[in-house]
Amino acid sequence: MKRRGRHSRTGGALARGVMAVALGVVAALWTWTAAGDASLAPRPGEATTQIHLLNNGFHTDLAVPRAALTQRPGPLGEAARSLAAGDWILIGWGDAKFYVDQSPMEGRLLDGGRAFFMPGNRSVIMLDPDQTDPTTRFDPANRNTLALSPRALTRMLDHVEASLELTDGTARIAASRPGDDARFYASHEHFWIGHLCNNWSAGVLNAAGVTVRPLRSVTAGEVMNATRARLDLKGPEA
Repeated sequence: MKRRGRHSRTGGALARGVMAVALGVVAALWTWTAAGDASLAPRPGEATTQIHLLNNGFHTDLAVPRAALTQRPGPLGEAARSLAAGDWILIGWGDAKFYVDQSPMEGRLLDGGRAFFMPGNRSVIMLDPDQTDPTTRFDPANRNTLALSPRALTRMLDHVEASLELTDGTARIAASRPGDDARFYASHEHFWIGHLCNNWSAGVLNAAGVTVRPLRSVTAGEVMNATRARLDLKGPEA
């Protein structure tokens, strides 16, 4: 009996040790910070491009001046040049089916579960031309304006372009909505609970020099807070 008691105590200590390690790993991942590149911040007197991070409550999109995309060589610029008219282009990312579908949410709960938990889900990058200035449609609480240096803008758009799944060097339209000018281009990344739309936005912003907490960036609010912290990148209307 004494021997079994020792084994029991040893087993209990081992279980507690494993639990402590697991909790430590979770805590480390939850607080993990991906530092931004301070060298990408605008230099004194340098011309900048204003972009907007837009929050609809659950999802974040980036609003980028059309010219910043259409002047680029390569597949992202080519895709942008093919869009309908609009001075701004909204950029977003999400599940290839759930993100595109606009039917009432209560009818999509099962598909939402599939998007969250099934491995290998296809995803898309949305490019949506917009005639309206985002500052007139989103109040300051739901819009952060960043003034990006040419280097930061290039890094950010390079990151977006790297997410595209290319066919013979060309972006491929994977989904569309009837009567909608938005186009959804195939992405090689997978959407799931560990990599959601806001995680993707955080990665794009990190490429532009913003410090983010990748795992915590599951919410739009976390991504908004990350951009508010970068005072050196803020535009005058932020």
